[in-house]
Amino acid sequence: MILLDRVSKSFSKDGSPAINRVSLHIEPKEFVIIVGTSGAGKSTLLKLLTREERQTSGKIVVGGIDYDTLRNKHIPLLRRKIGVVFQDFKLLPNRTVFENIAFALEIAGMTNREIRSTVPKVIELVGLTGKEKKFPHQLSGGERQRVAIARAVVRQPKILIADEPTGNLDPKHSWDIVRLLEKINRYGTTVILTTHNAEIVNKLKRRVITIEHGRIASDQSKGTYQQ
Repeated sequence: MILLDRVSKSFSKDGSPAINRVSLHIEPKEFVIIVGTSGAGKSTLLKLLTREERQTSGKIVVGGIDYDTLRNKHIPLLRRKIGVVFQDFKLLPNRTVFENIAFALEIAGMTNREIRSTVPKVIELVGLTGKEKKFPHQLSGGERQRVAIARAVVRQPKILIADEPTGNLDPKHSWDIVRLLEKINRYGTTVILTTHNAEIVNKLKRRVITIEHGRIASDQSKGTYQQ
C-alpha cells in the first residue's frame, strides 16, 4: 500500500534534511501511529505522501502509484485515494454539515443524486445524524472533527491520514475521534495517525513509528510512546 525506500527531503542545500533516508512499508488496512517531537519530521513525511512536497531522493510508491513517474495532472487522482484530517478542522463556516461533506463530492464531479444518496450514509457513520443542517459554529469541537472526518472519507479513500486530529479536543472527545478512526479502519481503510498524546498511543497498542531528527528511531508492532 505505502512504500518508502531511502527517502530524504531537504528544503535547502546546506541545511540538514527534514527527512533523512527513511525506509517504511505500510500494509493495506493497517492502523499506524506516527509519533515524535515537534520538528522531528512527521509533517514533512505526510506532505511527501500527499505529494504536497516532492522527495529530494529515494522512492515513494502509494497504492501502486510510483511518485517518480506521477505527472502533475494526475495528482488530484492520487489525492482521491488519500483522505486527510487536520487538527484545526478546516470546515467551510458558511456551509452546513451536509454541505461541507457534499463539497468534497462536488469537487469530484458527482451528480446531485449521487451526493444525496452518499452523504447521509457517511453522516450516520460518524454519528452526526440529526445535525445535517447545523453550521460549524453550532457544533462542539468533537462534532466539527467528525464532520472533517466525514468529508475526508466520503469519497472512500484507501488511506486516511489523521494529522493531530485530537490536538484541540478534550479527553472525552479525543477518545470519541480515536474510536471513530478505529471504526473506519475496520471497514478496510488504512489509517495513519500522528499524535502527541501518549495516553492514546499506549492504550491503543497499535504499530507505533517514532521519528527523531528526520529518521525512524523505532518501529514497534504494539508500541508505546514516552514523551
